[in-house]
Amino acid sequence: MSDSSIHDISHDQHAVRRQKLADLRAAGFDPFRASVAQTHFSAAAKAAYVDGQDNAVTVSVAGRLVTIRDMGKSQFVKILDQQGQIQLYLKKDVVGEDAYAAFKKLDLGDFVGATGTLFKTKTGEITVRVERFTLVSKALRPLPEKWHGLSDPEQVYRQRYLDLVVNPESRQRLMLRSRIISHIRRFLESRDFLEVETPTLQGVAGGAAARPFTTHHNALGIDFVLRISLELYLKRMLVGGYDRVFEIGRNFRNEGISRRHNPEFTMLEVYQAYSDYRGMMTLVRDLFQSLCRDVLGTMKIKHADSGQEIDFGGEWREVRYKDLIKEATGDPDWFARPKAEKIAGAEKLGCAVNPAWEEFEITNEIFSKKIEPTLIQPTFVTHLPKELCPLAKLSLDDPGTIDVFELTIGGMEIAPAYSEQNDPDVQRHMFEVQAGEEKQNIDQDFLLALEHGMPPAGGMGIGIDRLCILLTGAESIRDVILYPQLRTKAANEEIKN
Repeated sequence: MSDSSIHDISHDQHAVRRQKLADLRAAGFDPFRASVAQTHFSAAAKAAYVDGQDNAVTVSVAGRLVTIRDMGKSQFVKILDQQGQIQLYLKKDVVGEDAYAAFKKLDLGDFVGATGTLFKTKTGEITVRVERFTLVSKALRPLPEKWHGLSDPEQVYRQRYLDLVVNPESRQRLMLRSRIISHIRRFLESRDFLEVETPTLQGVAGGAAARPFTTHHNALGIDFVLRISLELYLKRMLVGGYDRVFEIGRNFRNEGISRRHNPEFTMLEVYQAYSDYRGMMTLVRDLFQSLCRDVLGTMKIKHADSGQEIDFGGEWREVRYKDLIKEATGDPDWFARPKAEKIAGAEKLGCAVNPAWEEFEITNEIFSKKIEPTLIQPTFVTHLPKELCPLAKLSLDDPGTIDVFELTIGGMEIAPAYSEQNDPDVQRHMFEVQAGEEKQNIDQDFLLALEHGMPPAGGMGIGIDRLCILLTGAESIRDVILYPQLRTKAANEEIKN
């Protein structure tokens, strides 16, 4: 069927449904002012059925009509609510002739409430034998057809509300995301972490190296940036005497979009006083194993890209960054090589590097392109070059590295963590090195806070969206975000043309 034919049919149905609404209002009934006393969601109603005792339990359910099977003097229909679908059975001689005639005028997509008793059909499906029903919202536009509906990925993301109605996989995936976040909160609270909220509008884009979004505060007459990290304000909480804190919040980075990156994304950041990066290793392993056990119901999941089985219950590898680089390059003296040889070595491995890059950037390109994608099983990559993170403590046994790990699973960085730098003088120096000529980008208030004293601490960030990609088997970050950023339709058309 052509797009124009589908559009014409949709337009005709829209007109018919509007006429039905006009007829209802002319008869003195406005469905948008109707209400229903819902006692059970669909799954809860099914669970309330007592096996072998038909019509013993009365329930009131509500939801969107998604299937209608007309049997003449009776109807089998299904409604969809938050928990799924439940079947309703209506008979003319039970609900009455007028009510039955009114029900037959309903359309797929309409919302109804129904009260009746539970019974089991011959095929074993728990069903509500409807005694009375109410139309509580009229759908003026038709739902997408089951087989010809939301096949365009752009439409899936633009009209997520329709995707949730017609695609059970999307519903389950995004509900699983909610359960994952809820479980993380309960897990941390059980370990005496306190959830806090820190500013989204900030004067300085601190805590990461990323391009921020900027905005202007009219009342204060100054510019702000949307935060790129939660880190620096959470560390202020440690200065203030909160020993264990976390925040699950949105960050904003005015950068590219890809399968694993969205400009607006959700982060968990955790800080624990009197701990370090090794304490964070224990915490994240316990958290992930708890998620697998209590939310997924399994310690093993299938990696969507490689098809490999990821075992969260097995050994979690720990390996130094330098050792991985030496292994990938086949050069035990890689870090002693001059820059020109490193450029040649990176290009030999198929990495495109910019000669203007610093040496650590060339090396990290090898890690990002040739090593990280191969780390499918849970792997703690430790002791990264100090240039990659100015907020971590320098390693005592190798001052060129820092006490950090990057937890990599499924070929993605899932959780970086480190022993937090709490020496204000060292922290100032590291900030200045990172900022170069742009000293105005240093968060001076954070340095002032450090000078009042911050306890030693371990800190960790977990990209919630990436975690959900991993645990749900999604193909793209857009599949685990309800409303990802998209170009406008006009911009898309311009690109196509």
